[in-house]
Amino acid sequence: MPAPIAIYRTSRHHVWAGLAAFGFSIFSAWVAWRWPYGWIATGLLLASAAVVLYFAWRPPIEVYETHLKLRSRLIPWAQIQRLDRTSTLPLIVQLTLVDNSRVLVVYPSDPDSSNSLLRHLRRFSREALIEGVPYRQFWGEAPAAKKPKDKKHSPPAPPRAPLLLPDDEADIERMFQRLKTVGHIDQKTSDEK
Repeated sequence: MPAPIAIYRTSRHHVWAGLAAFGFSIFSAWVAWRWPYGWIATGLLLASAAVVLYFAWRPPIEVYETHLKLRSRLIPWAQIQRLDRTSTLPLIVQLTLVDNSRVLVVYPSDPDSSNSLLRHLRRFSREALIEGVPYRQFWGEAPAAKKPKDKKHSPPAPPRAPLLLPDDEADIERMFQRLKTVGHIDQKTSDEK
C-alpha cells in the first residue's frame, strides 16, 4: 500500500481536557454530597468529559492519492458525489457517496489542521459537488471546452470583470475627453502661460 499524503490526528490537548473535566466531575460529586444542586454540575462535567475523550481517541484520518481512509473504511475519491462542510471547529464534513450513502467526517483539532484537511478533501474530490458547486467552478477553473462544430466560428470570449467602479470610470472618461479637446488635463491660468 502506498504511503499516505497526509495523516490527520486529533490534538493531544483533548486527552488532557477530557481528563481535567473528569477530575472536576469527581470533585463536583464530592460537593454534591453536601449540596444537592452539585449533581447537575457533576452530570454536565461527566458528559463533557465523555465527549472530549471520545474525540481524543478517534483514529487518524489518512489522505492517499487514490482514496480517503477513515478508521478501516477506504473511500475512493471517485465515489464522493457531494462534499458539504457543516461546521468549522470541530471540522464536520458530510460526504455523500455515489450510492447515496452518507459519511460524516469529524475532525476536532486546531484551525490550521482543520483547514488543511478540508483543502485536501476538496482538492481530491474531483467528481464531487463542493458546497453545491461543481469542482471546476469551485476552484475557478474553466469548464471543459466543447469543440465547435464549425471551425470558422470560435466560441465567444468570456466576459471581462470590471476593473473600475462606474463613478471612477465616468471620471476617467471626462478626463479623457478634456485631454482630447484641450490637450492637457490640468487647468492653467493665463499667468502661468
